[in-house]
Amino acid sequence: MTDHASETTSPLSTQRLEALSDGVFAIAITLLILEIKIPGSGELQHQPLSEYLLKQWPKYFAYVFSFFIIGIYWANHHYIFRLYKRTNHVFNILNIIFLMTISFLPFPTAIFGEYINDAPHRSTAVSFYALGIFMPAVVWFTMWLYGSYKKRLIDHRLNDRFVNYLTRQFLISNIFYLLGLVISFFSPLGSIAVSVLMTLVYLLPPKKPDYT
Repeated sequence: MTDHASETTSPLSTQRLEALSDGVFAIAITLLILEIKIPGSGELQHQPLSEYLLKQWPKYFAYVFSFFIIGIYWANHHYIFRLYKRTNHVFNILNIIFLMTISFLPFPTAIFGEYINDAPHRSTAVSFYALGIFMPAVVWFTMWLYGSYKKRLIDHRLNDRFVNYLTRQFLISNIFYLLGLVISFFSPLGSIAVSVLMTLVYLLPPKKPDYT
């Protein structure tokens, strides 16, 4: 059996982990749309359908925003697993926790969409949403620190400068997401602006891996 064949069939291969992750991403991203309800006849007795649909703009915004966030995580998950060459029990558990935070995101998204336009509850809704965004970033960074430590699980051919670059990038992202969470207690709109900025940044193509 060749080395390549033994690697792909090894119990330490990341293939099953990636397959599970793809499934969770697909379910989480689908659940987002379920929070946009079709109006019943009773809700349209005192307003036309067009007015009702326009009033749902906060839910549309929350849906689109979270769709992009989960989609970006999926794209980066695909990218980063080109760098991981093996896994182990601890890393599997960390990935499970990461997927838990991803599958949780539709809930704060629903709260965010429902109360972003409600002044008494806006701050709590935005803070809860900022927390929902912050959690997967923390676990993502933890996974990277664990997997990249002394190149424990990543490709040994990766240049140290490139590994350090990703570490700094993920650290800075966590700082900004934490900043967005803190700001949410004082300025909900400022917190949203920070989150939108981070999402726009991660829409850019990731850096090409650098090998020695």
